[in-house]
Amino acid sequence: MIPDWVAAASVAALVLVLLAFYTSWRASRLDGLHTRLETARSALDTALARRHTVVGELAALPGLDPASQLLLAEAVAKARRSAASADRNRMELAESALSRTLRAVLDDAGVRPVAVDDRAVFDEVAAEARRTLFARRFYNDAVAATRHARSRRLVRWLRLAGGAPSPEFFEIDDEPPAMSDRASPGSE
Repeated sequence: MIPDWVAAASVAALVLVLLAFYTSWRASRLDGLHTRLETARSALDTALARRHTVVGELAALPGLDPASQLLLAEAVAKARRSAASADRNRMELAESALSRTLRAVLDDAGVRPVAVDDRAVFDEVAAEARRTLFARRFYNDAVAATRHARSRRLVRWLRLAGGAPSPEFFEIDDEPPAMSDRASPGSE
């Protein structure tokens, strides 16, 4: 017969081993979520930079009225400056202003591509606006998953997140302009 203290020690050792495996799994999962978060943030930054580029190209189109060109160029410049700064609120405000300016200019019924090359720029702007929308959604989904994992009791008790700051959502007005009804040159 096994002594009681050996059985109790065996059960305690088994519990400790299971707890160690679970803790290791939870830490690995949290690390993976933080990696996913960094990747999503990088993709969001890339999408925003590409949007800046194509909106800058749109602002340079000769067929666009000068007021729209100026509005777009100023909004792009502010968004680029805010991206270079470390101020997240400033960046969110500038990116939202760029989205609103883009919609205001492109949702105007009089703004149409003049040449075939112009149509390519309009299409590129629409595509980048959608990519930015999706990149922000993916990033915010990664933030939500990471914050949920970090809120678990064991993660908090054992400080498995270490000293990493809690991720923040990136909230901007990124509704793409309604450009689907644009006529191609020569189709009228």
